Amino acid sequence: MSKSLAEQLLKAGLGDAKKLKNIKKEQHKERVQAGKHGQVINEATVLAEQARQAQIARDKELNQQKKAEADKKALAAQVKQIIEMNIIRDKGELGFNFTDGNKIKKIYVSDKVQQQLVKGLIAIARLDEHYHLVPIQIAEKLLLRQPDAVVLLNQQDEQMPADDPYADFKIPDDLMW
Repeated sequence: MSKSLAEQLLKAGLGDAKKLKNIKKEQHKERVQAGKHGQVINEATVLAEQARQAQIARDKELNQQKKAEADKKALAAQVKQIIEMNIIRDKGELGFNFTDGNKIKKIYVSDKVQQQLVKGLIAIARLDEHYHLVPIQIAEKLLLRQPDAVVLLNQQDEQMPADDPYADFKIPDDLMW
């Protein structure tokens, strides 16, 4: 005859009869609760599984936030590198006014660069709190990555509306505001 481990421990004096009786009672309750399906439902196991699933969900959300933060930093580094590699270095005496949000800013350029800014061949980009001149192709790349990096991008409209009341009045090229 084979005896259960609990009975053997009890006989050897290593177990307690009350504890053995309580354990058997709990096991019997679990079997009764399982019913016909034979599934033993343990509340502690269910709660542990729910806690594990909740932790997995929190970890996924945290990982997504960290990834978004890393992507944002990488994009900012890309924009900084693009601007720094393509700066048009031109210092002049002619002040060129432009708006940044609701503020009017001024950058000093040469006459040639001022004409290119007006025609839309050069754009102004912001890096930190400084303004830099960049070619139009670079400004378009910056618009795709980080639209608020481009402060001024004059795009010339080829077609004027047919009913434009100011079509006969041309804006002088040397107009300074």
